[in-house]
Amino acid sequence: MKRFITIVKDIFSKDTPKLLGRWNLDYCVVKLDKKINLTNEDHCGPCGQYNVPIKKEKKKEKIIDLE
Repeated sequence: MKRFITIVKDIFSKDTPKLLGRWNLDYCVVKLDKKINLTNEDHCGPCGQYNVPIKKEKKKEKIIDLE
């Protein structure tokens, strides 16, 4: 009997599975902008921090002409 009740509930339930990841459509502008910004950034993986590009400083040598 319990199995029958479960089947009937499953047939008449209105719940639809939530779409995840790229299959989900976001209509909220704030969420959409955040998703766009995060897809364009490089990150180091599970820590969630963005990779900061290392700036290499070029050392300019001053040449003094003593003539």
